[in-house]
Amino acid sequence: MPSISTEEAIRNALTPARLGTFESATKVTTTLTGALALYAWNAQVAAAMLAPLHICEVVIRNAVADAIASVYGAQWPWSSSFIRSLPNPPHGYQARQDLLTVSASKASVGKVIPELKFVFWQTLFTQRFDHRLWQPHLKTVLPYVDTAKSVPELRRLIYTELEQLRKLRNRIAHHEPIFQRNLIDDLQKAYELIAFRCPVTAQWMDGNQQAKQFIAIKPN
Repeated sequence: MPSISTEEAIRNALTPARLGTFESATKVTTTLTGALALYAWNAQVAAAMLAPLHICEVVIRNAVADAIASVYGAQWPWSSSFIRSLPNPPHGYQARQDLLTVSASKASVGKVIPELKFVFWQTLFTQRFDHRLWQPHLKTVLPYVDTAKSVPELRRLIYTELEQLRKLRNRIAHHEPIFQRNLIDDLQKAYELIAFRCPVTAQWMDGNQQAKQFIAIKPN
């Protein structure tokens, strides 16, 4: 087998096609060297971003679960009224089917909540739930939102920010590049969503995350 450099061996293992995106973005004269440095940084910052995303998802889904329970009762995953309220389109994500599948195999609400997809909780922040869930309960389960904004404005804001973070989470889960994103903005959105529920938890998250350290040392 012909001798190749360490960098060439790594490129072959990762595949030239995958590394090409990073080679195109590097400003380093030795393109392969720069691409590998950017690739390693991308992997490190992606891992660091998972902690804020994790805390944000847990906090928001708990807030949504509280709102649902206020309307449909403590055993809401098995409430026929709640199940019927969920969208179940012929194509794309089916929130109703997701809940039916998860609740059929879990014995408690505490077991159901973490098994539902991120998009399930995001789906609840759509207009169809304004009257039943959000008009009466949004400012109760998320008490630190901007009270000058209307409930529909707040609900749309939360949906948009969750969409941004969901797309980031999916890219990380599929090992896709995130170096071109405004990661500081992503981190700020996670902080803001957590703070809507509990500013103390948002500050705790910020004090324990390492993403900012990696964002600050992004290679050229």
